[in-house]
Amino acid sequence: MGEESFREPLLKKKYYENCPGCKVDEAKELKKGISIQSLLIVWMVVISASLPISSLFPFLYFMVRDFNIAKTEEDIGSYAGYVGSAFMLGRVFTSVLWGKIADRYGRKPVIVIGIIIVVIFNTLFGLSTSFWMAVITRFLLGSLCGVLGPVKAYATELFREEHQAIGLSTVSAAWGIGLIIGPALGGYLAQPVEKYPHVFLKGSFWDKFPYFLPCFIISGLVFVAAIVCIWISDTLHNHNGSNESSGDAKAL
Repeated sequence: MGEESFREPLLKKKYYENCPGCKVDEAKELKKGISIQSLLIVWMVVISASLPISSLFPFLYFMVRDFNIAKTEEDIGSYAGYVGSAFMLGRVFTSVLWGKIADRYGRKPVIVIGIIIVVIFNTLFGLSTSFWMAVITRFLLGSLCGVLGPVKAYATELFREEHQAIGLSTVSAAWGIGLIIGPALGGYLAQPVEKYPHVFLKGSFWDKFPYFLPCFIISGLVFVAAIVCIWISDTLHNHNGSNESSGDAKAL
């Protein structure tokens, strides 16, 4: 009994009041099972980031053709490749930076900012009237939306150690679902005046911007996710760990 009472304080982790990271860790320690709410949060964030990545590919050829920048039909594919790769080019330059910001200021601010960026620049991409406007909006969308790296770290921090594999698997599954739904929406909703003339009239706003509808629908879904993300928990610890270390030394 004496040995057990001596060891008990050493086995308990110290949690600091008003620290969001400690609140998450304490909730993980108290709840032994998998948090469905945490799974839904990860699922929602990843799908919001993955939907606009490939949604443009079904209509990208026609979009570049309407820009009238290609001199020949064979050149349309080259210009379409520039627009399609601009997103990933932006991510190449800023992914490490967003990871450092997430380590310094927390995962939640990066996630919320990234999802809001999707709403803004994905909508502007649908309103593109020139080739360079499309390239710039896609580049800014990729460079300012640094969600994928931090959300993987966020997934591991939300779950207990024995459930971290499920958290990361949720990221991969949601990423795949987003890459499936995105092109489906893009192909189904692009050029609505030609596909659904009884609903969208010729000469209307939808005729002037024939590729805005899929971007608008995706941005609307992501906007709902952005509102929900305002109330998610952050996992950043805002206390000095030296106090905890000195306390453990005294206990030993």
